[in-house]
Amino acid sequence: MGRYRPFRGRRTRRTAVPAAVVLLLAALCAGTGPDRPAVGSVRENFDPATVQKLDAAIAKVMKQTGMPGLNIGLWMPGRGVYEKSFGVADKKTGTPMKSDLYSRIGSVTKTFTVTGVLQLVDRGKVGLDDPISRYVSGVPGGDAVTLRRLAEMRSGLFDYTKDEKWLAELRADPHLTYTPRQLLDVAFRHPPNFKPGAKWEYSNTNTVLLGMLVEKVSGQSLGDYLRDHVTAPLKLNDTSLPTDSAMPDPHAHGYTDFTPKGTVADATDWNPSWAWAAGAMISDLDDLHTWAPALADGRLLTRKTQAERLRTLPVGVVPGASYGLGILNFNGWLGHNGELPGYETIAVQLPAEKATLVVLVNSDIDYQGKNLSGMIGNAVTSVVTPDHLWPAPVTAPPK
Repeated sequence: MGRYRPFRGRRTRRTAVPAAVVLLLAALCAGTGPDRPAVGSVRENFDPATVQKLDAAIAKVMKQTGMPGLNIGLWMPGRGVYEKSFGVADKKTGTPMKSDLYSRIGSVTKTFTVTGVLQLVDRGKVGLDDPISRYVSGVPGGDAVTLRRLAEMRSGLFDYTKDEKWLAELRADPHLTYTPRQLLDVAFRHPPNFKPGAKWEYSNTNTVLLGMLVEKVSGQSLGDYLRDHVTAPLKLNDTSLPTDSAMPDPHAHGYTDFTPKGTVADATDWNPSWAWAAGAMISDLDDLHTWAPALADGRLLTRKTQAERLRTLPVGVVPGASYGLGILNFNGWLGHNGELPGYETIAVQLPAEKATLVVLVNSDIDYQGKNLSGMIGNAVTSVVTPDHLWPAPVTAPPK
C-alpha cells in the first residue's frame, strides 16, 4: 500500500472573486437547493441567456434525480466562465455545497497513475511495450501483457471489482483495508477474459498493476511519486492519494446505495484502499480545473509520449467514446470520469475550443441506470457544445 504524507492546510483560492462581486451575487442568489446555487460560490461571465439555460438544465437534472449537491466549473476562453455550487454538502446539517470542498475523484485517479508511468517511459526507465511480468510477478500470461495494454484497457485481465464474493465482502464492511497484492489475488482467481489486445474492457486490475510498477521502478510509494512528479509541478496542493479513510476538511459528504440491502448510507469515511491507483485520490474543483488541460496538452510529458497517450481506439461500448493510455475521448472531450461509493467526477478538456469542464457530485446513486455526473455533463454540453456532447450513459460505467 502506498504511503503518503498528511494533507496540508487549505490554500487560498487562486481564482479569487472580488468581494463586491460576491456580495452582489449572494444577493441575487439567496437560498440554496437544486434550483439555486450556494451563496458565495458563484462565478459567471457567460452571456445571461447562456447562464439561464445552464442553470435550468442543471436544476432539471437535480430535481429529476434527487442528487444532494454539485460543484461544477466550465471555462471557455472567449465565451465565459461558469463556476457554481448547487445543493448541499451534508444532508444532515443542510450545509450548502461550496466550490473549495474536497471530494473523492474515483477513476480520474487513473489519469494521474498513468501519467506517472508515462513519465518513467520518458526517463527511459520502462518501455510501453515491456511485459508487466518484468516488474510484477504472478500475472496470468504476464509475458504477453504489456504496459501499453494495461494503460489502454486491453489486457484481458479480470477486473477484481467484478468478483461477486469480494463485492459482498466490501458491501458488508466498507472500512476494510486492502493491499494492492490482495486486490491482485482477487483478480487472479479468474482466468483472463481474452488475449491481450483483442478488445477493450475496463478493468481496475490494470491500473493497480501500473501503480505497483511505479513503486517498483521509482523506489517511492505511489502517493509520494505522484506528489513529487505530478501534482507538485502543477501546484495541485489539494490533490493526493490518501493512506487512510479520513477526508480532509472542508469536504462534501458522499451518499451511496452500495450497501447490503441497497439502503442509502454516508460513505464519506469509507476506506478507499480497494481502489488505490485506480480510484482512491482526493481533489477539488480548483485543482481539477488545472489538471484537465494539463492532462490533455501533455505538459508533464514529451510530445512523443503524449502522442502515444492520445492514440485512442473505439471502446465499442458507448458511441463516440474511444480510449488511449489512461485517457478517455468522449466526442472530443479528453480526460476521464470517475465513480466510487458516494462520489462522481468528470474532469475533461475540449481542445477544439480550449474548454475545460469539471463536475463533482456527492452521490453515486444512479437514476434509472444513468450515472449522475454523466447526466450533468450531457445537460451542460447540450447547451454550450452541442457538436461535442458528453453522452449520458444508458447504463452506469464501472465504479
